Amino acid sequence: MPHGILGRCVDIIDVEDVHELLGTEWMPLSCAAAHDWEWCPDDTSTPGPAAKTFERPGTCSASPITIYAGATCGTIGWPYNEAVQHARETLRMGEQRALEEWFVRDVLCPMGADLTPTAGAVSIAQGVAALEGWLAENYGGQGILHVPAGAAALLGCCNVVHLEDGVPRTLMGNCAIMGSGYAVNVGPPDCTQAPAGEAWLYITGPIRVRREAPVIVPDSDAASFRIQTNDRFVLAERTFVVEVACCEAAAIRVVLCP
Repeated sequence: MPHGILGRCVDIIDVEDVHELLGTEWMPLSCAAAHDWEWCPDDTSTPGPAAKTFERPGTCSASPITIYAGATCGTIGWPYNEAVQHARETLRMGEQRALEEWFVRDVLCPMGADLTPTAGAVSIAQGVAALEGWLAENYGGQGILHVPAGAAALLGCCNVVHLEDGVPRTLMGNCAIMGSGYAVNVGPPDCTQAPAGEAWLYITGPIRVRREAPVIVPDSDAASFRIQTNDRFVLAERTFVVEVACCEAAAIRVVLCP
């Protein structure tokens, strides 16, 4: 699917050093506020640099996740190379959805600040407005909306999202991931599903995904054969590390049906 988490909204790095797939830790940039300063302040009791605000950078981390697809069948009439082809294609078509499902459940939901009003879910346009306001206050740069694929059509209402050179963007310039895996539809603080007719939207700063090339397990015909059942088992898998700028996200619950 063209607008998922592995699409053009995200910086994808195909890693060559497998150590990058053990998880990463980094010092985030652009995650602190800038401040104004008067040249001649009225209060001169604490002049000079000591009166200014200095931020101590924190750290962010991202854990690895492995997405896999398995294929099994009887060995008669189903050679190893066909089993490998089947597993590879299943992984290619399904890895994005599986990665999105893990990402919203295990990363966005625990990380997200809930912006839903006490009165309950809002319209999708109001939800995007609230999320973009939060991002502008907390990050100051362009970020990414995370929207379940089932709500994507509603983003066309009021020109909330439009295609810009084939990339879905809001009027604020934020990119939009419309993911099938986000259909798990869980939100903070306890990661339970939204009620029927409602959906959780998220926003983050930029995202970077590190990934390896697909790996076939086992890597030989003989090792794929289970003699006890006369069946063949083959896996295609690859490991990802998903990094979120500033380790922050916000979420809001929106109404899908007026």
